Amino acid sequence: MNFLATLRIALNALRVNKMRSALTMLGIVIGVAAVIVMIAVGNGAQAKVEEQIRSLGSNIIIVFSASATYTGARSSAGSLQTITEDDAYAIAREVDEVETAAPALRGSGQVVAGNANWSTTFYGVTPEYFVAREWNVAEGRTIEQAEVNSAAKVAIIGQTVAKGLFGDASPIDQVIRIRKVPLTVIGVLERKGQTMSGSDQDDIVLMPISTARKRVLGATALAKSRSVGSMTVKVRQGVDMGIAEEKMRELLRQRHRLQPGQDDDFNVRNLSEILQAREASSKVLAMLLAAVASVSLLVGGIGIMNIMLVSVTERTREIGLRMAVGARGKDILTQFLVEAVTLSLIGGFVGILLGAGGAELVGELAGWRTELSMASIVLAVGFAGAVGVFFGFYPARKASRLLPIEALRYE
Repeated sequence: MNFLATLRIALNALRVNKMRSALTMLGIVIGVAAVIVMIAVGNGAQAKVEEQIRSLGSNIIIVFSASATYTGARSSAGSLQTITEDDAYAIAREVDEVETAAPALRGSGQVVAGNANWSTTFYGVTPEYFVAREWNVAEGRTIEQAEVNSAAKVAIIGQTVAKGLFGDASPIDQVIRIRKVPLTVIGVLERKGQTMSGSDQDDIVLMPISTARKRVLGATALAKSRSVGSMTVKVRQGVDMGIAEEKMRELLRQRHRLQPGQDDDFNVRNLSEILQAREASSKVLAMLLAAVASVSLLVGGIGIMNIMLVSVTERTREIGLRMAVGARGKDILTQFLVEAVTLSLIGGFVGILLGAGGAELVGELAGWRTELSMASIVLAVGFAGAVGVFFGFYPARKASRLLPIEALRYE
């Protein structure tokens, strides 16, 4: 008996018991749909973390000034300004693993443009900041070194600030005021989105670091010491971040004349390690979700085995008759295996449609990011077919081993 004839007989047998076949497939449908939805949720979480990594820039180490302590109470990092612009330039010059280091001064206040105003955070930066953060402008240009040297009254604004102050109009060459200091907008930053903590990276104003120090913040002490609140250090590609961090730490301790055993007067945060740990945890979560959803497929497979065993019992006389007229055990085995696999695959294809719709629905209702992948679809359907073979083999083997005479006598 050829395979096409066996397939036709198997499909006819499934068509005779439509309701039972549909209920048997239901477990596979739910299992495949659950796997696809869970993998889509996991992929979405991973993609979100990867997007956040890219938005912060690659191979980034942040150095903050130390926190000050007043009457036993410790304030936030950067409240005691212990690092300087010269520290940043020394790191870029003397640590071979470092590509660039960008010092920054931070402040906050109301930004005014015409009749509009916006509360935001501003940073005084150098041209190296845009290289370290891998942050380009969507419109206009970046800050030049000559503008840093002259404390020019220019600024670059983020997308959120641009929208809040100017709406859909171009902000280039418009004048904004921060703490009564007029600044001409020379650029609008590309969109970065939110950080993992939920803060908006596009709600920002950048200006030359000398402008922030001398004109906006107006801190005489800061001007003399060239102190900064933080610096962003970009490590070269392919370099061990731990080695670069250790060399930076040693250089800063030496420059700050710290004795052995004395605490650092600065804080170092390796963003790559933090984000890689977050990415690893999201991958584990995705695998866990897929594993939990796969249990549904196993339950569906057990349902297929139960129904096929019932089918073998009900069709014992039919099996005996077919074997009496020349069907071999291999033909009977193939027929029942085809029935089991067909149930699984049909259920798998229906599950794909249900899973794709479910992933979209979860994204809409829960506000989560979901990403369907062809790999997850192929995996779910392949697993469904494997379940059909695995759980259908025992009933099929049992049917193929029936003796024709005993089968014909079966009531």
